Amino acid sequence: MLAPLFLRAEDNNSLQILHEPWNELLHQHVTAEGRLNYEGLLEDEDKLLVYLESVRKVKPDPSSWSPNDTKAFWLNMYNAAAAYLVVQYYPVASINDIRVKTVGGLKSPWEVPVVNVGGQSYSLNQIERRMLGDQFHDPRVHFALMYGAASGAPVQAEAYSGPRLPAQLDEQTRRFINDPTFNQLAPQRAQLSGLFEAYSAEFGSEAQLIEFVNRYARTPILPTAQVEFQSFSWALNDRTGLSSTQALNKR
Repeated sequence: MLAPLFLRAEDNNSLQILHEPWNELLHQHVTAEGRLNYEGLLEDEDKLLVYLESVRKVKPDPSSWSPNDTKAFWLNMYNAAAAYLVVQYYPVASINDIRVKTVGGLKSPWEVPVVNVGGQSYSLNQIERRMLGDQFHDPRVHFALMYGAASGAPVQAEAYSGPRLPAQLDEQTRRFINDPTFNQLAPQRAQLSGLFEAYSAEFGSEAQLIEFVNRYARTPILPTAQVEFQSFSWALNDRTGLSSTQALNKR
C-alpha cells in the first residue's frame, strides 16, 4: 500500500485544488433554498466518486494544516460521502431507509464505512463524532453537516475552506437559526429545531442554548422565554423542501 500523501496547505493552494471538484458539484446541484438536486448529482456520480477516491492517499497533516484546514476537510468529506451514499440508492424517501450490504450483514448509512482517507476507512458517525466532535467541540458543525434530511440545515453551495471557515460556519448558523422553516423565534417563546435537542449536550443548559441562539438571531430570545423543540423530519433534502407550515408539524 502506498504511504499517505501529506498535502501542505501553503503549496500551490493544494487544499483548494483538492476540494475544487466538490466545490463545482455544489455550485451546480444545490438549489437557492439549500436543497440538493440528487437527480442532477446522479448524472455527475463519476465526478463525485473521483473526488472521494482522491483522498485515499491524503492525510491531514497537523504540522502544516491549521485546525480550520482540518475541520473544513472533514466537513467536506462527510458531506460528499453522505451525498454519494444517497446517490447510489436514489430515488429514496429518506437516508435512513438505506441499508448497505456488507460482509457482516446490512448496516445503516451512519455506521458503514463510506470514505477512505489516508488508507483508513471512516463511517459518517466516526467523522462526526471522532474527527469533528472530539477534536473541535464546535456545535456550529451541525449546521454545516449534510444529514440528508429536510429538517437539516440548508446545504451551502460551496465547499468548506480553512481560511474562510469561521465566516462560513457563522453564516450557516445565522441562516439556519433565522429561517422560520426551522426555528420560530419570539422574545417570550422559541420553537427550535430538533437539532438543538438532539445535540443538547453540546449546546449546554437552556440558558446557554438561548445565549448561543441570540448570538445569531435577528429576534433575540429573552432569558425567561419558553423553549420548545420541533420534531425532526428525515424526509430527503431533495429539491423540494419543507414549507414553513409543514415545518411546524414535521414527523
